[in-house]
Amino acid sequence: MATYCLTVARLQLALGQGARRMHVSAAFSAKAKVSMSRFETTSYVNYEKLQSNIDIVRKRLNRPLTLSEKIVYGHLDDPHNQDIDRGRTYLRLRPDRVAMQDATAQMAMLQFISSGLPRVAVPSTIHCDHLIEAATGGPEDLAKAKDVNLEVYNFLASAGAKYGVGFWKPGSGIIHQIILENYAYPGVLLIGTDSHTPNGGGLGSICIGVGGADAVDVMAGIPWELKCPNVIGVKLTGSLSGWTSPKDVILKVAGILTVKGGTGAIVEYHGPGVDSISCTGQYPPGGTLGMATICNMGAEIGATTSVFPYNHRMKTYLEKTGRGDIAALSDEFSHLLVPDEGCVYDQVIELNLDELKPHINGPFTPDLCHPVSEIGAVAKKNDWPLEVKVGLIGSCTNSSYEDMGRAASLAKQALDKGLKCKAQFTVTPGSEQIRATIERDGYNIHAVSMHDLCAFVLRCRRDVKKGEKNTIVTSFNRNFTARNDANPATHAFVTSPEIVVAMAIAGTLDFDPETDYLTSASGEKFMLEPPCGDELPARDFDPGQDTYQQPPPDGSSLKVDVNPQSNRLQLLEPFDRWNGGDLEDLQVLIKVKGKCTTDHISAAGPWLKFRGHLDNISNNMLIGAVNIDNDGINSIKNQLTGELGGVPDVARHYKANGLSWVVVGDDNYGEGSSREHAALEPRHLGGLAIIVKSFARIHETNLKKQGMLPLTFSSPDDYDKIRPDSKISIKGLKGFTPGTPLTAVVKHRDGSTDSLELNHTFNETQIEWFQAGSALNRMKAMQ
Repeated sequence: MATYCLTVARLQLALGQGARRMHVSAAFSAKAKVSMSRFETTSYVNYEKLQSNIDIVRKRLNRPLTLSEKIVYGHLDDPHNQDIDRGRTYLRLRPDRVAMQDATAQMAMLQFISSGLPRVAVPSTIHCDHLIEAATGGPEDLAKAKDVNLEVYNFLASAGAKYGVGFWKPGSGIIHQIILENYAYPGVLLIGTDSHTPNGGGLGSICIGVGGADAVDVMAGIPWELKCPNVIGVKLTGSLSGWTSPKDVILKVAGILTVKGGTGAIVEYHGPGVDSISCTGQYPPGGTLGMATICNMGAEIGATTSVFPYNHRMKTYLEKTGRGDIAALSDEFSHLLVPDEGCVYDQVIELNLDELKPHINGPFTPDLCHPVSEIGAVAKKNDWPLEVKVGLIGSCTNSSYEDMGRAASLAKQALDKGLKCKAQFTVTPGSEQIRATIERDGYNIHAVSMHDLCAFVLRCRRDVKKGEKNTIVTSFNRNFTARNDANPATHAFVTSPEIVVAMAIAGTLDFDPETDYLTSASGEKFMLEPPCGDELPARDFDPGQDTYQQPPPDGSSLKVDVNPQSNRLQLLEPFDRWNGGDLEDLQVLIKVKGKCTTDHISAAGPWLKFRGHLDNISNNMLIGAVNIDNDGINSIKNQLTGELGGVPDVARHYKANGLSWVVVGDDNYGEGSSREHAALEPRHLGGLAIIVKSFARIHETNLKKQGMLPLTFSSPDDYDKIRPDSKISIKGLKGFTPGTPLTAVVKHRDGSTDSLELNHTFNETQIEWFQAGSALNRMKAMQ
């Protein structure tokens, strides 16, 4: 007995004391049941099932498996009979859990309510982060958000309680950091209604961004479909040092693959350089949080998700966040959590981290890649503003304890020399736990800034007028036109937190901290030392305020109220079924020119408040897209009246007059956010098809879910054959089958016609969605 107690004491010393150190007994018997999280004590990590499925699939395929394949195929609904062909077949999967941020959770929960089901079938959570706007400072902005969004927060909290969904209140932090701290673990399959859900890949998870209708499938206990992903291997050699950070890995990869180079693929990092990223201490930086940063921004190359193999730093992170039991279990099953020796990737990129330099990407697109040493000259050549107006560190990409520590180390150097930032400077800790811990540990980042700790994103700028050219530098992941502040003239660049701080102190893009000097308050020339910071706190994390609402065991008696007069929430009406025939004489609503992201299709900013009201938010449909007919934005010709009007206004006029319509678009249509409103709005306003050169993955799936036809030109040059005033008939729908193209008959005003072949990626189940009018209609019909 004495020996047992001594061993327990040693384990507690190693794992840490306190209420968050639970399930110590798991260290003795990793095969004991281990809860998926401290909030779901009756839902367990199931590596035995993962092992069983992998064994079945490996025997069938008779080849070594990548890590991505192990985790994905390990969650197959029917591993014995599932057709598996990378890049071709659709897999039916059983994800372990669902996570939703507040902006997208509204529509997801409205759809779940419409399903008529009493309770979610898998652990699910809602996270309130996106509806908080940065304006004054953290506490003030949070208080304002709680007041302005009270109706929405009450809806989400009550819906969560009724249907068994955990609710993270406003002020908890950013969804992806919360997931990393509480829910992600090696080998889990998680889907989330946010495009940056892949953040969890830094902890060896397969975490995939989806639309709300996909989340409803999983919450309803229905197998979830995913096209069998290709696997892109990124082999890392060498090690990071100095000013180079994990962020530079993905900035470089984005430059190589571009915004659509990862479409249909999982990016799997491997090689000896992985351990370099995951070493502890000041040099090199990274660890689990650095790997999460890399996976997070993989969304910007269109990847299905990204993942790193299990290693000792993941184990340490699990232990530090109160999950030593999962760490012990992961150790026992570690052979499942790394790629097989000899596995084959569809494409391999090699990066020597010894040679990698700090990078900065932008403006206006996250794949325009520049070494920091060259950005000043490039900016001068292109007439980009050199002065940095605002520096922002944080967001879901770089908001970890280590990110804050490395930023603080630079802030201290500047303060010691009597300097403050020349640019405005804001900081976003990733979670309440991170905020409380850095405050406890004395990270005085904001002392160097002109602004205090701020909330989620920069929306309420007063330093420049709309339309005024200016430059901001962020450690965020995405920098599409007008995304950060609704100003299309803002030149936004993405880089590492340390480069953001350095450029904010210097006040200019034309500053390379590896070679350039600053001038202290006393006139002394000095260089910033490379940043340093601990990946994890020496003491345990401070959990801060309790911001989690646990759903009751039975919420059946609870009520979710939606006021019929509300302008923010609206119960859904089912879409019409397919009429059984071809689609005749669809009017081209708009022929879109160039890049068209989900920001262009369904803008955020002030429109976020309508995410739970389909009719109101539909007034932003395609208002950011460029009309090829006149290069105008939100200006198209109404073919019934001959007058110019806004895109949603013309669409509503067509719908009122019984005229269905189609959108014609360019490459990678719908890249960016997972927001399914970009698919719901066209369907709501009378659209039936979107015809483009190519789609981003999530948007294509979202369109299918809502009963739309996402189609691609068999020959991309056929895009040029369609005129803004054309009408299009889509033929072949009575024989609509997987792999068989459809035909578009294009009628022009002058009486001429063109016949074009249109490809699609529908499988049999997805064709049933189309025929039923939506996936939700199909689900209800099958009950």
